[in-house]
Amino acid sequence: MAHRRFSEISPLAYRIAVEKNILQRKMKDLFSNQHFAHQRQNEPLPVLIYKHSSLIRRRLGNVDMRLQENKAVNLGLAAPQVNGIIIRPGETFSFWRLVGRDCKRRGFREGLTIANGKPSSGIGGGMCQFTNLIHWMVLHSELTITEHHHHDGLDLFPDFNRQIPFGTGTSIVYNYRDYRVTNNTQNTYQLLVHVTDTHLCGELRAIEQETHTFHIIIEDEHFTRENDIVYRNGVVSRQTIDRQTGQCIHSEVIRRNHAQVMYDTSNLVISE
Repeated sequence: MAHRRFSEISPLAYRIAVEKNILQRKMKDLFSNQHFAHQRQNEPLPVLIYKHSSLIRRRLGNVDMRLQENKAVNLGLAAPQVNGIIIRPGETFSFWRLVGRDCKRRGFREGLTIANGKPSSGIGGGMCQFTNLIHWMVLHSELTITEHHHHDGLDLFPDFNRQIPFGTGTSIVYNYRDYRVTNNTQNTYQLLVHVTDTHLCGELRAIEQETHTFHIIIEDEHFTRENDIVYRNGVVSRQTIDRQTGQCIHSEVIRRNHAQVMYDTSNLVISE
């Protein structure tokens, strides 16, 4: 008989484990020497580094669209907490320190979550779309990603108007699975985010133009069958481009995908 973790004993045990993790993160931050970004500015900084928008209500397999409507509410509550944040040299952007606890008391609703490798629901669900947006913009900048969690190698939903490569998403849970970025440059950055009726929109801006631009590409993307399980494969790389010459001066692999496909694979081209 497999040994169960304490959090799996009962709902109460799970709640206790969650609160323990939250407290541990708060104590760790309290005694760390990190300087967290906290000041905001309504006026946009002069240089646009990158901008992106993502559709809020996406059809994801058989997921209840009510959860997508609730996600729109959740994003609308979170966006003003991040909008205008200034990230000065030496400062760290922390998503959860700005947004705060995504609880029912603050108006957050039940949205889509991922639990035990499958779609589920919970208060504040759908917030990973927010950090997905920020992460995609940050990948196109000279900021340094210092905390980033993945969805544990699972391909949960079939592609639906996918705009960015698979494997560049984020997984977050208040507050111990955070998304954090540190500014190790001499430049000052700013995040501008807002929601429309249909999209979550963001801009990453700065005081000075960067020396380089960045391209994110995926190569060798294909599906394989291994022991009757289908996997999605691919290599995601980030290319550093010299702004003056347009030449690629560096390329680094940022993700190697080998994700188990969790949806109907009958329409996929699969290599045996």
